[in-house]
Amino acid sequence: MELSYWEYRTWLSNVDFTIVGSGIVGLTTGIQLRKRFPKAKILILEKGILPQGASTKNAGFACFGSASEILSDLKNHSEEEVLKLAQQRWDGIQELRALLGDSALQFEQNGGHELFLERDKLLFDNCYEKLPMLNALLLSVFKEEAFGISKNTFGFKGVNDLYITQKHEGQINTGAMMEGLLGVAQKEKITILNGISVDEFSNQEGEVVVKTNQFEFKTKKLFITTNGFASQLLEENVKPARAQVLVTKPILNLKIKGTFHFDEGYYYFRNIDNRILFGGGRNLDYKAEETSEFGKTEVVQNELYRLLKEVILPNTDFEIERSWSGIMGVGSKKKPIIKQVSNNVFCGVRLGGMGIAIGSLVGKELARLP
Repeated sequence: MELSYWEYRTWLSNVDFTIVGSGIVGLTTGIQLRKRFPKAKILILEKGILPQGASTKNAGFACFGSASEILSDLKNHSEEEVLKLAQQRWDGIQELRALLGDSALQFEQNGGHELFLERDKLLFDNCYEKLPMLNALLLSVFKEEAFGISKNTFGFKGVNDLYITQKHEGQINTGAMMEGLLGVAQKEKITILNGISVDEFSNQEGEVVVKTNQFEFKTKKLFITTNGFASQLLEENVKPARAQVLVTKPILNLKIKGTFHFDEGYYYFRNIDNRILFGGGRNLDYKAEETSEFGKTEVVQNELYRLLKEVILPNTDFEIERSWSGIMGVGSKKKPIIKQVSNNVFCGVRLGGMGIAIGSLVGKELARLP
């Protein structure tokens, strides 16, 4: 792409901060940088027509981790690490709500519930037994007991009659959230260029040379916030993880309300606009879903439909209206990577499927580094 003098001078010269990716982390990083540097020239590059990855593809859960998920984390993380993760998720949600407001987010705090399939009785028994320990561990975060027991009042079939409830969990409208963040970025005179993918970058004489699919330019500081696609630009402990999601057509007199998880968080569903949004199944074929390619597979889609029909809506006629996929960033640890990579290059990646909960906090911390 040949740039005119006007194009280069207006958009691509004297750039102070360039951010790769216009998802939750990228937009929040730009907004927070503007607070620190009111006169800086801030540029965000987005490879998609709309923000790609997971920010516009997720289920809209404002969640902090189910009981079984936290117990699983305790096998690979210290209590201190798990507690810090919970605190980051809580702080991140509050940061997001403060930035945009509950009305703009369409935030609803209907509680989150962990279901247990009948085959998972031992898992339920273990979680139930350890609830006092979990509540004690998380007391400093939620200031009260995080988990309690509820009865199956929504007519789910093939599940334990009791499930574990986290009353602080909520749900948001993902599209409204991203529209709100884009609006704030534009109001703050942050330039966003879509359809631009970064191919490579290099440090050169106190600046960073950025090569894209369209042009090459220099920036004083570069921030990588591409999460699930981070391995294409960075050598960090983060790899892509695809999540497949579907949503039904409107269902008359739908009574289900809240966010729900089962199978240690690998499946999740919620109500939205008198519909059920249902996603998960990555554990059916980890290798196939360890990809940065958008797409759907028959094995996952069939299982989502079966569970929807047999467990979630057993006595209700429904039709699937739309299905899609998103790309998360995961690794051997759940702690997000927020660091300086090299001279003038920084990254905020590996959100571990908790982008809504921690994305705005990661962006805020990333903007403090330079």
